[in-house]
Amino acid sequence: MTSERRTEHIPPGQPRARPASRQLPLTPPAWLLSGLRPSRTPVPWAAVVRAGIAMAAPLAVGFALDEPEYGALVSMGALSGVIGDTADAYRMRILNIAVPQLFGAVGVALGTLVFGHGWLAVGALTLIALVSGMISSIGTVASVSGLLLLLNAAVGAGLPLPKPWWIAPLLLSAGGLFVLALTLLGWPLRGRQPERAAVAGCYRSLAAALEAAGGPGYEERRLEVTQSLNQAYDLILGRRARVHGRNPALVRLLAQLNVLIPLVDAAPAAHLSSRPLPPEVPAAVRALASAVEEGRTGEPVLELPAPHGPSQRAIDTALRHAASIVYRADADPYNADDRLGRPAALRERARRAVREMVLSGASWRYGLRLALCIGLAQALVSLVPVERSYWVALTVTFVLKPDFGSVFSRAVLRALGTAGGLVLAAAVLSEVPRGWWDVPVMAVLAALIPAFTAKGYAFQTAAITPVILLLSDQLNHQGFDLIWPRLLDSLIGCAITLVAGYLLWPESWHTRLGDRLADAVEDSARYVERAFGAADATDADEAAARTARLHARRRIYRELTGVRSEFQRALTEPPPTGARAAAWWPLVVAVERIVDATTAARVRVNHGAESPAPEEVAAITAELRGLAEGVRTSRTPAEVRVGPRPPGAEESVLAPLHQEIVAARAIATEH
Repeated sequence: MTSERRTEHIPPGQPRARPASRQLPLTPPAWLLSGLRPSRTPVPWAAVVRAGIAMAAPLAVGFALDEPEYGALVSMGALSGVIGDTADAYRMRILNIAVPQLFGAVGVALGTLVFGHGWLAVGALTLIALVSGMISSIGTVASVSGLLLLLNAAVGAGLPLPKPWWIAPLLLSAGGLFVLALTLLGWPLRGRQPERAAVAGCYRSLAAALEAAGGPGYEERRLEVTQSLNQAYDLILGRRARVHGRNPALVRLLAQLNVLIPLVDAAPAAHLSSRPLPPEVPAAVRALASAVEEGRTGEPVLELPAPHGPSQRAIDTALRHAASIVYRADADPYNADDRLGRPAALRERARRAVREMVLSGASWRYGLRLALCIGLAQALVSLVPVERSYWVALTVTFVLKPDFGSVFSRAVLRALGTAGGLVLAAAVLSEVPRGWWDVPVMAVLAALIPAFTAKGYAFQTAAITPVILLLSDQLNHQGFDLIWPRLLDSLIGCAITLVAGYLLWPESWHTRLGDRLADAVEDSARYVERAFGAADATDADEAAARTARLHARRRIYRELTGVRSEFQRALTEPPPTGARAAAWWPLVVAVERIVDATTAARVRVNHGAESPAPEEVAAITAELRGLAEGVRTSRTPAEVRVGPRPPGAEESVLAPLHQEIVAARAIATEH
């Protein structure tokens, strides 16, 4: 009797489970360990220095003018700017920092006007929470804006701020704009550097994928290629929407990015050939990355070995074409390599986003969840004497952000992070005398925020907590007595969020993972049709088909990135959600491999392989649609039912695709 070794599918970032007989009874659950494990993301040292200066300088000015409260408010505004400074391109940084500051100023003004008005403040903050939650669904900038609107409103309604009412909004906005000014100091020297670095990063990530082709590390490298392409296109197309007319530098960058797509398409074919590529190939791609980053022009010099087989011919052809575009000073003069189209104007996209927000059920549901939790928090602190009660609403707002990850795990991690931050805050408030010593201490504590934010949410919370307490102490002079109330308030806020924002909403623990995955499988079927459905096409039709395939491939890989992110979020949830996500995860990987196999087959056909028969293409698409329907109607992979496997010729160009579909079927029907 032979035994077969099964491959265990373990999601990235998830620890390998111990056997049941050896599981330690006190071992923390995997979803908690994943949040407490620091990320390997490098520390952004420029942001570290900027945060220390941005938050310590206002305090120093406040002490010099004998107005420490004013300095503390400016530093609070700088804190929101430090947290919101997450973009790479300078134009996006203006939006990410300046626009939320406007909403924050409105929020603190509204909060100040209802300070001390009891139930009026409860109603006002509940309504603000509804608006904040709804606008958070529009996009990244809107999400930060909604967050700051509600946070500052809670601060204004809970703290006695300087009079008249317009002083606090003015000072908080000044702090955010100070961060923006520090951020933009490098713009004259590095105006286009973020975009160039993003495009060069795409070339480098692809070089790593080509180097790993045919080996076990390819899948992870391929995912990095997709992520870097998404980031680069977001940067360049976002900037392109705000440029009137043709910008030569921007056109060249977009051409250099677009010309990389044939190389990306050829990578799966090289991987499926199971033969490592010559080392000269990834080395040449890295040389192109350096040329993009440095803006070099001239005649490309490529020393590549003679290609063998369709996949290597595809790599060779795409690489030589990419080199001709990268080194050309007037790249893409006739827009030949600009196939993605011009995005809609910023005003039109904003109008469309607002319309979708108002008509979206998900937007209303999240707004109502946030409004319910904030209303309960404010009603509780109005009925029960809770000292400095604004911290409860702040906790609810930070935890109940759907685009920040799992609500449940964030509530637990925030409680742990707050406890860790309070230990540091206790040492500062008990040992550091109030006054000028607060300036160097603030510089050190503020610098920890960007450094710890890169490591994870619990670490970010631990870094922000002592900063906020030190600033609060400048306003209310309570010192060490702030420690215990802050911990109690955080625990109350986390409890409200877990009950009213998580457990009472079935969508929190009945995820739509199967639906998202089924949509991806259906898109895979359409992608197969686009890749092989056009026969006997004219040159013009073939060019249009190539463009359509490019659109389809970029769309499906971006969608798969979103599916993977959704699964990664669900994996941090406690059972049963986390267990269901882990069960579906192998099928997510299988769908990604199906798309790779389709792309590889199309590349082989383009370089001499025989096209598949229409009947074979139809059978594969029908099978994928059947798999999608099975996934959509099942709660677990074991419940998926699919039809019999259609016959496929072993020598067909689609043979690897057949194999990947068989693997997906085996995963879906596994008991």
